[in-house]
Amino acid sequence: MTSDAEALPWTENSARRRSQEAAWRVLWRSRVLIGYLALRDLRLRYRQAALGVVWVLIQPVATVVVFTFVFQRLAGVSSQGIPYPLFALAGMVTWTYFANATTRASEVLVGNPNLVTKVYFPRMAAPAAGLISPLVDLAVSAVLIGVLAVYYRQWPGWNILAAPLWLLFLMGTTLGLALWLSAVNVRYRDVRYALPPILQLWLFASPVAYPATLLTGWQELLYALNPVVGIIALGRWSLLGAPWPGWPLLVSFGSAVVLLVTGLAYFRRAERTFADVI
Repeated sequence: MTSDAEALPWTENSARRRSQEAAWRVLWRSRVLIGYLALRDLRLRYRQAALGVVWVLIQPVATVVVFTFVFQRLAGVSSQGIPYPLFALAGMVTWTYFANATTRASEVLVGNPNLVTKVYFPRMAAPAAGLISPLVDLAVSAVLIGVLAVYYRQWPGWNILAAPLWLLFLMGTTLGLALWLSAVNVRYRDVRYALPPILQLWLFASPVAYPATLLTGWQELLYALNPVVGIIALGRWSLLGAPWPGWPLLVSFGSAVVLLVTGLAYFRRAERTFADVI
């Protein structure tokens, strides 16, 4: 006689049987978990911070001061007709979100090993949550950009309507890189040591303190393979009324799509073994 336990079909509670589910559906189904993880991150960051969100402004403002002295006063770098402090701040705010969100998302899985090993949840929700809490910092910094824009009387015009597309471009690119790094970091903890210097080099390889138009022709298009080039150019066009970035924007967008698609594919394949190697 067959027991009830033997009669029931076996269902594996792992990522394997959910690996074919569409990414957007996984993220939407996990929206409550993503919100919870993002809120917990915000609480941990500001729980005992006396100055709170003031720290959000210190890094970009201090960096812009240095950039203004070095790149504008000493090097005479063009700022596309935009007051240089405002020009550099827009680039730095974009970069700060990209770097901070990438760093947090790359650590979220290895920072919660008990959650990964003891219960199944859509693993993609963890790095996605790492992109949400830095949005608060981005919003605070955007207010500062608005204040400076009013001070310098730099009006964006109808371009401001493209700001949601710029934000989507920024978050999509960051998610693609975060999926790669969070999955690799589970197996190789060298990521946490390699990422800070890589991001530091990437900062100077991106048009944060200078315009991408310093290069022309095929060199400009090759440079635009860095997706951050298109993100910053689109942000300056939308928020500050800078010149339209042209074809390099399409190249950067293509690079971002490749980064996101390959990141999704690698994460889906790697998540099956997270609980075994974390």
